[in-house]
Amino acid sequence: GRALVGGAGLVGLGALCYYGLGLSSEVGAIDRSVMWPQVVRDRIHATYAYFAGSLAVTAGAAYSISRSRAVYTMMRASPLLFVGGGMLATIASSMICMSLPYEAGLNGKHFAWLAHSSLVGTILAPIMLLGGPLVVRAAVVTAGVVGALSLTAACAPDGKFLTWGGPLAIGLGGVVMASLGSLFLPATTAVGAGLQAITTYGGLVIFGGFLLYDTQKIIRQAETHPLYASRPYDPINASIGIYMDTINIFIRIVTIMASQNNRRR
Repeated sequence: GRALVGGAGLVGLGALCYYGLGLSSEVGAIDRSVMWPQVVRDRIHATYAYFAGSLAVTAGAAYSISRSRAVYTMMRASPLLFVGGGMLATIASSMICMSLPYEAGLNGKHFAWLAHSSLVGTILAPIMLLGGPLVVRAAVVTAGVVGALSLTAACAPDGKFLTWGGPLAIGLGGVVMASLGSLFLPATTAVGAGLQAITTYGGLVIFGGFLLYDTQKIIRQAETHPLYASRPYDPINASIGIYMDTINIFIRIVTIMASQNNRRR
């Protein structure tokens, strides 16, 4: 698992240096940005504003709920029901949010977005049991990883990572199957440990790839969405992909750091 993440990290660092230093002969989004009309800039700014807002709401909800004993009572009573039910509720809330049309101003779309972000925070609340310092370190590392991957996607040639959708979906399917298998096989067994490694390290690589894909997807949509379309550009829907990528990267970084702390003890 560590070798996989280390190899992916080296490839990512190499790609960042290659595209960031302008060694590629192809033009990237960061080069085209000087020619963007104001509407494209506004779309991207709005998308990342909602992305930052989602993270802030999630962090606030996770911290607030972690101060309550109710979530820990539910976790002790039925951890599988809490996690499984929470995941299903999160998927349902994201689908509801994305199905609503976007309009400026406070409306049903924004309430659904806030509810979805708060629900994700509820699922993450038990992570606070690992201790504030570890969670803060994991958040800082996640910010560095997300920033580096986002910059790589912005510097890379247009559509370079948009062809990764199929392979990433297949990889995600493998991670989901491994995650389901790890619920029934303890990590103390060889198979269970292998499934846990796929879920953690493989998932980290897969969601890193999705972040590259979704970042370029945002840029493509901002550039090509018709100005007078029947349904306007939706920055909330555009931000949900990179938001969930970031959450999944954070969860896996926390898991890796927590396991390293346990080994030291």
